[in-house]
Amino acid sequence: MVHLSTINPDGSPQVTVIWIGLDGDDLVSTHMRDNVKLRNIRRDPRVALSFDVPREPGVWINPYAVIYARGAVEPSPRIWELMARHAKVYVSSDAQVPVPEGSEPGFIVRYSIERIGGIGPWATSPAL
Repeated sequence: MVHLSTINPDGSPQVTVIWIGLDGDDLVSTHMRDNVKLRNIRRDPRVALSFDVPREPGVWINPYAVIYARGAVEPSPRIWELMARHAKVYVSSDAQVPVPEGSEPGFIVRYSIERIGGIGPWATSPAL
């Protein structure tokens, strides 16, 4: 799971947990409804995505990654296809995502990575 941080209109942080995956070379997330995080991204595209790894016994600080990016929201009927692909990673390899009857197209957020931080070999900037 990934923690997505966006910026509320008053400047306060808004954090939610999402599924994230790839669509070709793009880092993407899928969303069924136009909610607070999508409205925040449209208004201010700066986001942070925080990735944790499973805990290792005896390790003081586990590796983690923080991706600083710009999000772009696009309406798309492809969310169901991408969500089904993500479910196979996040739920189980045989997970099925039923498309709700009369469902709206939904939204895909594409993330343009600006820098990567955290603790690990992927970090392009030191952890703060």
